[in-house]
Amino acid sequence: MKTILQEGFSELGIKSSETAVLKLLEYSKLLKLWNEKMNLTAVTDDFGIATKHFLDSASTLLTGRVSGKVIDVGTGAGFPGLVLKILKPDIELTLLDSLKKRLTFLECVLNELDISADLVHSRAEDGGHTYRGQFDTAVSRAVANMAVLSELTIPYLKNGGYLLALKGPLAEKELAGAKKAINILGGAIEPTFCVKIPKTDLNHRIAIIKKVRQTPLKYPRKAGIVTKNPLI
Repeated sequence: MKTILQEGFSELGIKSSETAVLKLLEYSKLLKLWNEKMNLTAVTDDFGIATKHFLDSASTLLTGRVSGKVIDVGTGAGFPGLVLKILKPDIELTLLDSLKKRLTFLECVLNELDISADLVHSRAEDGGHTYRGQFDTAVSRAVANMAVLSELTIPYLKNGGYLLALKGPLAEKELAGAKKAINILGGAIEPTFCVKIPKTDLNHRIAIIKKVRQTPLKYPRKAGIVTKNPLI
């Protein structure tokens, strides 16, 4: 896995220290160990973890918009947020998830790797009010379509902050269907960033939304309403 990561980062043009790579290797070991007792990921082989989780998450750095206070909304097993923190230690990271046992796993990883990050047990809808307007960057992967995801994430951002959503080939279609929602929530769509994940046939797109004005106070709406009645 070490060689895969080093070659992959080099191909992407992402700087990775020896320390960062070693932490990712330990992260992988813990992921596989904990996955035996709880469902964290369907990808359990070294090559898959290195490419589909680590290199994929790291590609977000290529947008040049990961900085300052960063929140990973619906982080799951820590992707992409924890990978970004390992590669870019200067960010202030918050990992938010609605499932307590995932955060228990992440707390173990943080302790074992000697990494500082805040863990928040909350639904995204609730956290969007509690932590409103506090972050420079919000990241999310495989949480929801863009209309729903925008309401779950944009409220966390400061004006001038960015939402970076890791998406597949349907990113532009999702963005087209989410224009109304993004506008209502105070966001503006920027050009999608395209990237090929090294050693795979995966061609990903990162949707980029800049927060240009305050989100109306009634958003995000209560849990359940956001997904049942998206702003489209």
